Amino acid sequence: MVTINYAQREIHCKIVYYGPGLCGKTTNLKFIYDKTSPKVKGRMISLATEAERTLFFDFLPLSLGEIKGFRTRFHLYTVPGQVFYAASRKLILKNVDGVVFVADSQVQRMEANQESLDDLKRNLREENLDIDSIPMVIQYNKRDLPNAAPTAEMSSLLNPWRRPEFLATATTGYGVFDTLKEISKLVLQNIRKGAR
Repeated sequence: MVTINYAQREIHCKIVYYGPGLCGKTTNLKFIYDKTSPKVKGRMISLATEAERTLFFDFLPLSLGEIKGFRTRFHLYTVPGQVFYAASRKLILKNVDGVVFVADSQVQRMEANQESLDDLKRNLREENLDIDSIPMVIQYNKRDLPNAAPTAEMSSLLNPWRRPEFLATATTGYGVFDTLKEISKLVLQNIRKGAR
């Protein structure tokens, strides 16, 4: 749910990177943060747990333009993927405007991907959001690994909605900004629909 800062003339949008543990959510955000100009980004905040970190930062992508005279500021979050951090994932999904589901392409991680996607559906329902209508893209990360599952199999398993899909290797940045651009575009389209 977007928030509006009238004093700064900004619309704030929340995008959450969701997926199983160690699938590359943090690597995506770190790459984006490192490649974004210091002039348009806030500080990266890391909330460390024993097994995984939750990261957050915001930035103002000037190239995306304005909505009714307001600039858009995106707040990017990762969620901890491990099962025992369910409460953290629910909390981070509050007021989400768009989701990037990051899937681990390794064959042996397909069950973990499916469990995480089921968890996402459940948590969105608890927030009175419908996975069928929320802006979402799917990223198949770790495509550089020799045991990467065929894309068609992953798509069949993880994308029944036929949402935009991106192949990625977050460690090198391949596909990272393509994924971000698409989810940003979908979130802004959704906002513009509501602004009419």
